[in-house]
Amino acid sequence: MGCNVGGIERPIRIVVGILLIGIGAVAGLPAVGTGIALTLGAVALVTGVIDYCPLSTLFGINTCAATPGPKK
Repeated sequence: MGCNVGGIERPIRIVVGILLIGIGAVAGLPAVGTGIALTLGAVALVTGVIDYCPLSTLFGINTCAATPGPKK
């Protein structure tokens, strides 16, 4: 499991995840809306924190910076 979430995408995922969890917790949404907001928030937060998104791998998306090769 390598890094495929990086650059500006990582902090955006973390912030969006925190916001969605907050909205789901305090906005007074119906039960379905609360569940959706909490689930999407948790997924966004976790994928941002661990730098890996299985869905991005499925679609071949990689926003991590290229790792430098060995120095010669």
